[in-house]
Amino acid sequence: MKKEHIPNLFEIRSAKLKELADGYETQKKFAEKAGLDPTVVSRMLYPVDKPNRRNIGEKAAREIEAALNLPIGWLDNQDPKEPSNVSYAGPYIPGKKYPVLSSVQAGAWSEAIEAYTLDEISEWLESDAHIQGNAFWLKVEGESMTAPAGISVPEGSFVLFDTGRDPVNGSLVIAKLVDDNEATFKKLIIDTGKKYLKALNPAWPPMIPINGNCKIIGVGVETKMRLI
Repeated sequence: MKKEHIPNLFEIRSAKLKELADGYETQKKFAEKAGLDPTVVSRMLYPVDKPNRRNIGEKAAREIEAALNLPIGWLDNQDPKEPSNVSYAGPYIPGKKYPVLSSVQAGAWSEAIEAYTLDEISEWLESDAHIQGNAFWLKVEGESMTAPAGISVPEGSFVLFDTGRDPVNGSLVIAKLVDDNEATFKKLIIDTGKKYLKALNPAWPPMIPINGNCKIIGVGVETKMRLI
């Protein structure tokens, strides 16, 4: 009976490295992301019996993991033999952070982008959304945008607003009423050339006509909810 080959640590690391490299368009692009020379990566991926194969030592393994934001020891772990529906999606790429404002601060934002010192903002949330202007997050208060069906933005949700995006019919927008210091979050309705602000909650008051009495500050592009 042929004895089953048990991979050693270097073989495991090489197999895991190949798993990572296969997720990139080219081996060169993977090498750049991992902070390695492409020729070094190529030698690390050589078959076991090929001359000039380069083993992945302890220092190199930890440096590769650090460069790709992987847990320490990830390259050392052999995949389980059971099939898995989980695959490596690539290294985590952090998005840009935007300030979380109150409705009052958002109202001030409509008057001047920096009507207050950004250093005073205590909370910033991340997003990889494509932003066309300046942007900020607003934590939703109240139930006016909670809907029984379709799009619903319940109280406690965070909404990211893009101040450079043009609002269209159906956009969820934040607007500043002339006679109110606070900004309001509503759905924009454009009907036969006339504009209105409407709550998503059908139990809320009728639509508010826009007739020069408010300014749209930004268009909602993303929502997120924190559970803890």
